[in-house]
Amino acid sequence: MRDAQAPITYLRSDYQPPHYAINRTELVFDLQPARTVVGSTLHFGSRTNDAANPPPLVLEGEDLQLLGVTLNGTELTPADYTQTDTQLTIHNPGASGVLGIQVANQPASNTRLEGLYVSNGNFFTQCEAQGFRRITYFADRPDVLSRFTVKLIASKRDFPVLLSNGNLISQSDLPNGQHQTTWEDPFPKPAYLFALVAGNFVCQEETLTKRNGKEALLQVWVEPGNLDKTDFAMQSLKRAIAWDNSRFGLDLDLDRFMIVATADFNMGAMENKGLNIFNTRFVFANPQLATDTDFEHVESVVGHEYFHNWTGNRVTCRDWFQLSLKEGLTVFRDQEFTSDMLAHGLNAQQAASARAVKRIDDVKVLRAHQFPEDSGPMAHPIRPDSYQEINNFYTITVYEKGAEVIRMQHTLLGETAFQRGMQIYFERHDGQAVTCDDFVAAMECALQETTPAANLQQFRHWYAHAGTPHLGASWQHDIQRGELTLTLTQHTPPTPGQTEKPAFQIPVRLGLIGPQGNDLPLHLKTDTHRLQGTVLHFTQATESFCFTGIAEKAVPSLLRGFSAPVSCASQHSLPRTPRF
Repeated sequence: MRDAQAPITYLRSDYQPPHYAINRTELVFDLQPARTVVGSTLHFGSRTNDAANPPPLVLEGEDLQLLGVTLNGTELTPADYTQTDTQLTIHNPGASGVLGIQVANQPASNTRLEGLYVSNGNFFTQCEAQGFRRITYFADRPDVLSRFTVKLIASKRDFPVLLSNGNLISQSDLPNGQHQTTWEDPFPKPAYLFALVAGNFVCQEETLTKRNGKEALLQVWVEPGNLDKTDFAMQSLKRAIAWDNSRFGLDLDLDRFMIVATADFNMGAMENKGLNIFNTRFVFANPQLATDTDFEHVESVVGHEYFHNWTGNRVTCRDWFQLSLKEGLTVFRDQEFTSDMLAHGLNAQQAASARAVKRIDDVKVLRAHQFPEDSGPMAHPIRPDSYQEINNFYTITVYEKGAEVIRMQHTLLGETAFQRGMQIYFERHDGQAVTCDDFVAAMECALQETTPAANLQQFRHWYAHAGTPHLGASWQHDIQRGELTLTLTQHTPPTPGQTEKPAFQIPVRLGLIGPQGNDLPLHLKTDTHRLQGTVLHFTQATESFCFTGIAEKAVPSLLRGFSAPVSCASQHSLPRTPRF
């Protein structure tokens, strides 16, 4: 018996940019469950400076039957390329050209539910993280962005609905009971955001007027018999679009936006550009059967996948080490969306209470699930330096702790500067595949517009180091002098592969509570720049902060709103009562 092959470890430090750009991709699908033929036309160009000696063009592919390859209209022979179980390499592609590839795959027997598969008689796709290579040969990596045009051909009787990304360009009937649709996505995207759905579906649809005055078509597609469960998902989608417009200034950028719900989907939901595919549990919400929690989950997940339209799709990940770039940011956005929806229409006190309840729910999940992961053998940073299997990297650390790291930046900057940072982020990187460092750099730029000497250099440790920092807090209160000295310590235990931990920049939102339960004014005796409003910037292993003007008994209230993903233990001395 042979030993199993040792798993390959992928290192972030090994990243190399792609040799070739694929500027346009044209796909034609002849959809048949047992054997689907896919024709692809790839318009490529070298990204290297050595145009006279371009490197081979390497494309990924798995479980594909290669039917033919052409280059600039000329059919290639096996001597012109090398085919393996996982790659197709074109030896002499030239500095630019048009590559044609025909393959066949077997959707009905694709039990992995990755790539193109058939379930319950319908076609679906799931391409994140590396599923597109099971559809056709392609540069299946997130930093290769291409504009896709897709033609779908199938039996009209068996597959009356044919959907793909972007805008519907044309549809027509063909001979022999066939029909076709053509879709065009006007925005470049990586292959992991490609989607295709074909089958027997019905839809609820509404029109929406976008900020630019144009109308967009919204559709929720389901199998017959389930249409009565879709109204709340549709209303959630409309609320998400309106919220993203008002809170972040981001509008729907397509002529239509579609959701497809199926029980046969191996993820919760997927943000494919303009064609989100959901498991039914995150779309169906019949008022006669669903609970309040069910409704909240539907609204949250519908919002999350829509918000990816900008944070994940328009700006995507350079490589899979950067997964938290899109997921942590989008979880933060969907948390804020839910908070704002819960607070909508309430007075200030009620709204604050509603937001607090949502925050408590999110922190409970973090403490119950992410904290144990951060202290166990599987601890890893939100942006790791290595992985063996990318599908195992979709963790609560990447998502939930990643969202907390975004929230801390929001806390450090405040809402206005954070929104300015988001604006800079999109101005710099719309249509690009970028890194977590690029996001922090945009936030840092926004911060420096108002505070030129400030930076987020130390804050970047949150991306590189695993583990939950442990805070200690003690304080001494000299009522006679009117001074309360708060001493904070931080220590992060070792995690696998990381024994030494640096001091983190930790935003500690705090208050000093007086004897009547009221908040006392906050004034630092020195280093006043370390206190921004009610947020204390804690950056060393041990630091003391002296607050003045505290002439009555007071108790610090620390980490309000759970302003950082840390644990905290406190000990303090009783106030000294002056003797007369």
